[in-house]
Amino acid sequence: MIPREKIAAVALGLNETFSVTGFEDIRDLTERPGSNRAFRIVVRGSAYLLRINTRAGDMARHFTCMRAAADAGLAPRVRYASSEDRISITDFAAAVPLPATEALVRIPAALRTLHALPPFPASPFNTTCTFLLSKGPALDGFLQGFRSSGILPENETEELLARCQQVASVYSRLDLDPAPSHNDLFKPDNMLFDGSRLWLVDWEAAFQNDRYADLAVVANMIVSNDSEERIYLQEYFGEPPDEYHRARFYLMRQLAHMFYAMVFLTQGSSGKSIDRSEPVPAYDDLQRRFWAREVSLADNLAKTLYGRVHWERLSQNMRQARFDETLRILSD
Repeated sequence: MIPREKIAAVALGLNETFSVTGFEDIRDLTERPGSNRAFRIVVRGSAYLLRINTRAGDMARHFTCMRAAADAGLAPRVRYASSEDRISITDFAAAVPLPATEALVRIPAALRTLHALPPFPASPFNTTCTFLLSKGPALDGFLQGFRSSGILPENETEELLARCQQVASVYSRLDLDPAPSHNDLFKPDNMLFDGSRLWLVDWEAAFQNDRYADLAVVANMIVSNDSEERIYLQEYFGEPPDEYHRARFYLMRQLAHMFYAMVFLTQGSSGKSIDRSEPVPAYDDLQRRFWAREVSLADNLAKTLYGRVHWERLSQNMRQARFDETLRILSD
């Protein structure tokens, strides 16, 4: 199963870590073609995760963030990591379902610990919703491409982009609140619960980011009402959230809806107008199924549906009194 060109590097890692050159068992956990290779291996009766990074990226930054998280008890113990060979071996976390009600407490507690770590290295890319706050040619090109694609009707496209500009204008005037961030927690499979502890895995996208980005993308999966929002934020801040915290959190959640709507509509539709006759499931229902790993974003139809659901929820939220009230609070 190991790619031929990586056999020697894997053998070196096994020898340096366990003084062996082979393993007793191996199971391929790679998600899909194009993904980084992942394997469950057994060495001396214990299970480990062998990961071979095949995608381009800064492995030094990746492993620095992963080790910091592991040292803080947030990620599985790192047994071996070679930036040159792009290989890591960590303890294996056997995941069991984590009910959303329990996640409301466990995840913000983990994020509080993560965001208190020493600063993470900078990254040359941003694949999170805060990309929509970064002025420059990359953002201009992305927004212009979405406008000219015709994926949504023109009036909806212009409404989405106008609101995006409005939110970015308000949010960019706030004090920066950067923290060491995971930045890929919209994927529930990057949060593994082993029955007693929560582990955050796959640190490829980690860098110093606005702390509300991690908070928002997870909340958009598991927080469905005001009561759950207060539980979630109180666990993170260690005290009941004030008006400012709730407003900033709410606005970042809307920015996340904007980002994932545009990204997944673009990916799923290949830049063409979408078929609006396909029914859209209720947002909370889809996210519940997504959290339970019952929904995959592997094909274009699923990506388009995921983008449409975010757009539908955003459209509803933009017409609620809380949206305008949030902009007023943060503008003041």
